[in-house]
Amino acid sequence: MFDKLVSITEFLWGTPLMILMVGVGLYLTIGTGFFQIRKFGTVLKKTIGEVFKKDSASSQGEGQLKPYQALSTVLAGTVGSGNIAGVAAAIAVGGPGAMFWMWVIALVGMMTKMAEVTLSVAYRKKGENGEFYGGPMHYIREGLGGGLGKFLGGFYAVALFVLVVTDACFVQTNTLATSAQETFGIPLIVSGVVLVALSVFIIVRGGVEKIGNFCGKVVPPMYLLYIVGTLVVVIANIANVPEAFGMIFKYAFAPMPAVGGFAGSTLALAMGRGASRGIFSNEAGEGTAATVHATAQTDHPVHQGMYGVLEVFIDTIVICTLTALAIITSGVWSSGATGAVLTLNAFETVWGQWGTYILCVAIILFTYSSYLGFFVEYRTSTEYLFGEKALKYLQWFFFVPPILAVTMPIEAIWSLADMAVGFIVIPNMIAILLLSKKFFGLFREYTGRLDKEKAKN
Repeated sequence: MFDKLVSITEFLWGTPLMILMVGVGLYLTIGTGFFQIRKFGTVLKKTIGEVFKKDSASSQGEGQLKPYQALSTVLAGTVGSGNIAGVAAAIAVGGPGAMFWMWVIALVGMMTKMAEVTLSVAYRKKGENGEFYGGPMHYIREGLGGGLGKFLGGFYAVALFVLVVTDACFVQTNTLATSAQETFGIPLIVSGVVLVALSVFIIVRGGVEKIGNFCGKVVPPMYLLYIVGTLVVVIANIANVPEAFGMIFKYAFAPMPAVGGFAGSTLALAMGRGASRGIFSNEAGEGTAATVHATAQTDHPVHQGMYGVLEVFIDTIVICTLTALAIITSGVWSSGATGAVLTLNAFETVWGQWGTYILCVAIILFTYSSYLGFFVEYRTSTEYLFGEKALKYLQWFFFVPPILAVTMPIEAIWSLADMAVGFIVIPNMIAILLLSKKFFGLFREYTGRLDKEKAKN
């Protein structure tokens, strides 16, 4: 059964899906005049530059979460095991060249995610309970309409439900539990029970706003902790950085031979693992983060869409790159280890035993906040498939899989995750392509407003 899972995953992440992902992202990039590169300063100004301002334009708009809370919640769900265990697993299987394909996916993925967020806000709806619901299933159904819209919207909603359970309930919780056991000797089942108990308190009693508040307080310090930790490892091995980049670029286009405990890899394997882990990490193309952004206070869909560009940059260009450099420059990448254990080994080479403690705490914060952040996506898919009233009862299912996942083999979990990502990407990318005219119209409307504001000043 596991071999069949691997075969399906490799098929999904073959050339056709790469062409779809890169092709749509490149089309959006060209259509907006390379906005994510040419106007990156504007993106920073309209996101980080405004996110803490109480009187910012976006905070005056309709929505549940403040821009800062939405950003923190999305980053909590986006930056997790994919950045620590996912990058390590990609390099362990596909070699250093896998990181190059993560960068490619991130560069064009910035516009893909911007389009997802923009369309999600444009087509969101307000439920009877006053909460906002949005995401790909909504813009697919409302935007495309007819039989195609209903079919692709339903297909996406089912795929999102499976992905959330696979990612949040399996990957994140398994990474948390195995890291805690590896570092502190905590039994796997204990981690699972504690995680579920804390989550019930936060999610059931507090809802979306409580999740936003929690992530807003936890996410910034955990980023700082992890970035400082990885930077110290990279700086300690600064002499190996040029060689590391050389390996990344060289083996992105050539087979990587076997080295030490590394079994070797093909070009297709490096490309496939890099792409799948890149998308799994920054979620560009999945549309999952857009379900959170659909709840945000904003004055215009494209304004909120800029947060999508920022998230991909932070997630992949900054954090994933630092993880990869720490693993490669420290020399542990070819040890035969994989997942979070490989990253833990990289930290230990410089930080010693304290390094594993520091990283383990960061992993626990990353993965737990990711698990919480994913509940917003779980609730959105559940509401779409079963109705708003059913959510009151079906929310309890979210707390069941983690108890089982903590004891599952990591290889099987990542294969399930890769499959889930593949199935969710296909309907979403088709919809974005078909709705690109709507996105470009909103894009021109908002950038035209910015040009007028600039002319006045």
